[in-house]
Amino acid sequence: MGRHSLPDADATERGRSRPRVRRRTIAIATSLVLGVVAGAGAAAQSGLLPFAGSCEDSAVRIDLAASPDIAPAVKEVADRAREEGVRSDGQCMDVRVVARENHEVAELLATGSNSPDYEVWLPDSDVWAERIRGTGDGVPLTPAGNVAQTPVALAIVPSAGAELGWPRTTYSWADLTTAVTATDSVRLGSADPAHSATGLLALTSVSRSARRTGGPATDTAVAATARLLSQRVSDTDTEVVSTLARADTGEAAGDPARNQAVFLSEQAAFAYNAAAGDGIPDLRLFYPEDGSPMLDYPYELVDETDLSTDESRAATRFMALLTEPRSRAVLARRGFRMPDRPVDGALVRAAGGLAPQPFTAEGAAAEPPPRDAIQQTLGMWTITVQSARLTTVVDVSGSMQTPVPGRGTQSRLDVTRASLQKALDQFTPEDEIGLWEFATGLDGPNDYREVVPTDPLGPVGRPGNQRARLSKAFDDLAPVPNGATGLYDTTLAVYKKAQDTYVKDKFNALVVLTDGSNQDRFSISRSNLITELNQLSNPNTPVPLIAIAIGAEADLQEVDEIARATGGAGYQVSDPAEITSVILEAIMTVGQKGRATES
Repeated sequence: MGRHSLPDADATERGRSRPRVRRRTIAIATSLVLGVVAGAGAAAQSGLLPFAGSCEDSAVRIDLAASPDIAPAVKEVADRAREEGVRSDGQCMDVRVVARENHEVAELLATGSNSPDYEVWLPDSDVWAERIRGTGDGVPLTPAGNVAQTPVALAIVPSAGAELGWPRTTYSWADLTTAVTATDSVRLGSADPAHSATGLLALTSVSRSARRTGGPATDTAVAATARLLSQRVSDTDTEVVSTLARADTGEAAGDPARNQAVFLSEQAAFAYNAAAGDGIPDLRLFYPEDGSPMLDYPYELVDETDLSTDESRAATRFMALLTEPRSRAVLARRGFRMPDRPVDGALVRAAGGLAPQPFTAEGAAAEPPPRDAIQQTLGMWTITVQSARLTTVVDVSGSMQTPVPGRGTQSRLDVTRASLQKALDQFTPEDEIGLWEFATGLDGPNDYREVVPTDPLGPVGRPGNQRARLSKAFDDLAPVPNGATGLYDTTLAVYKKAQDTYVKDKFNALVVLTDGSNQDRFSISRSNLITELNQLSNPNTPVPLIAIAIGAEADLQEVDEIARATGGAGYQVSDPAEITSVILEAIMTVGQKGRATES
């Protein structure tokens, strides 16, 4: 398998494939000789320090891709290790650190189609590693510890902070976001939650905080906040920092392109204030009282089974080096907290924090959001910022009358109806949703019937609109007593309709819910169906199929094979109540794969 690189500003690194350690010795020795000939000045300019002593012939090279915020500190440790001849099993370590955007690394590792050109990945959050593990197709990652941490908070310019009562007034995530978005004088920005762990963890915290307070329109309100946030979103953490208004230039009250508040890590705020250079923080930090999620900087060995013994041990040795006091001092100077260590008050003040804001480790740290909460937030974000056009296709065969274990007399269709009603609340007025049902004998010779055409939902609570029609149609879904599962003909018919009615600039997809395999012996065969879907699929009008197999009797392998012919995927739930979260997870996963393919 060939190795390929991610985009990099350094052209010499961009095209280099990663050879193994046994092939590196000559190349490393040659480069060192050339470095000596060129002089120490050239070595300093290239950023590679010479080895101490006679390490040239025994150095083990480790390529490490690091999150841009922590890469400079890690590179400083690596350069010192090279200069001092730090060894692993008697061999010097040649650790090469390159800054990589976390989402770019994650997208490539998630596909598993190419091997990366680095042995270690150090992203800013475990959410990236979990995303890769969740795909099932990604490059294997082996966790080896955590290097540093920093809480996610809300950074705000001084004038806006004073308006919101900083530092005396404390807020929950939901209350803080509401307070910021309720005034025209404070513009809130964020890095794209699909590309930024900071943005994702912040938005997940807002959503979870809002749900604790309850209310019938909670999900709609969170989606509305996401919609508002999407209007001022930046691609990465670095870009969102550049949108902040500088207090000393009058931008805080003027330029509408500037933000007065952004979701930001404490370390990023520390670096921003340090760059101002006058000793007075340009930013204030609000640490929500219901806890700040942490960026936790996991150290991941990449495809460890493909590493040589020397490489694996050297990579582990470098992780240990990063936890030593001198290395931790390097990280602390750049604004990072150390895991399981007291919080440095000077760091917090330099980042813009001040009591009584709950910034201590005990007062600010929140439990990591569960994976399903993060997946739901990503799904919600995807359909909020892009708008979705989904056609829901529901199995109403006789087997959907089967009771769900642990739910009394409720049948699979009963719980499916409730889940679809709940999922409806996740979508905005601009999203388009439709409904088909299917079973043999449903509509004369056809196994399927379009119940509600796919159209924009419209606002919540408005009688007679698409949302109201769908809600009633979900309630009216009823099983066909002797109906069998007519999956193949239905899938082909609804896919053709979705292609014919494709809407540009929306996330077009089909969501098929079934509790069985195809049982219509007069239908198209599976192989012919897949051939037809392959022929109908068009990269210019992508309509992935999200197939959800309900219950243990459903054939996950069958629906997954069919879905993958369209660029989609199959999922299985034991309880139909899980449908809502699976739909949102699938939207995020399939949407991310689609964007990675396009790029």
